[in-house]
Amino acid sequence: MKTLREVPIGQTATVVKLHGEGALKRRIMDMGIPKGVAVYVRKVAPLGDPLEVTVRGYELSVRKGDAASIEVE
Repeated sequence: MKTLREVPIGQTATVVKLHGEGALKRRIMDMGIPKGVAVYVRKVAPLGDPLEVTVRGYELSVRKGDAASIEVE
């Protein structure tokens, strides 16, 4: 299982599954990251948190904890 947190900078990955429960899963989906969407990792903050990604044409910052619950391929 590869997560969004493990995707290198400059790579694109496709969301396969969202792990987590209730509010966490719903928050990720509300940010525009449902199953099947392509996510491009733009950059990572100096200490590794948060990640800046491009999803559906807009930039989004995602915490490491949230990124670890997004399974990608």
